[in-house]
Amino acid sequence: MNLIVVMTVLGPDRPGIVESLAELIQQHQGSWLESRLAQLQDQFAGIIEFSLPASEQAAFESSLEVLKTSFQLQCQWSQVANHPSQSTRSVHLECLGQDRPGIVLAITDVLHDLNINVESMDTSLENAPMSGEILFKAGFEVGLPAQIDLNVLESRLSRIGEELMLDVQIED
Repeated sequence: MNLIVVMTVLGPDRPGIVESLAELIQQHQGSWLESRLAQLQDQFAGIIEFSLPASEQAAFESSLEVLKTSFQLQCQWSQVANHPSQSTRSVHLECLGQDRPGIVLAITDVLHDLNINVESMDTSLENAPMSGEILFKAGFEVGLPAQIDLNVLESRLSRIGEELMLDVQIED
């Protein structure tokens, strides 16, 4: 029987972390399934989903301790149930506007209020092409429940866009 595992990894960034993680999973007959990895402020941060034979769990945990020490990593992992996802459709939201506190809170407050799950989110700061002012950019992949009308989401986000002077685009 295979376990489905989700593991978070955090530590000082340096070459070889991803290769070592992949090698560790492979050594224990695991299979790398999905991941999100990033380098932020000289820190490596990642979340990895992989499968692992149950018979390899103890050996994997022991080998992981060695890897954590050699790379100064903090790792947490847990076994997850492989549940079929609820009936949702994937929608992409893109927000761009002058940087100011509260943008992410305003957007996620609307999503939470409508029971819409954030599946992924990427944010960045960019210089505006002409003025050079700092712009905040956010991209969201969300799972829109079947009972939510896309027009309701568009209307609610349009109001937030007007209040915060954001350009909000929705792609179904």
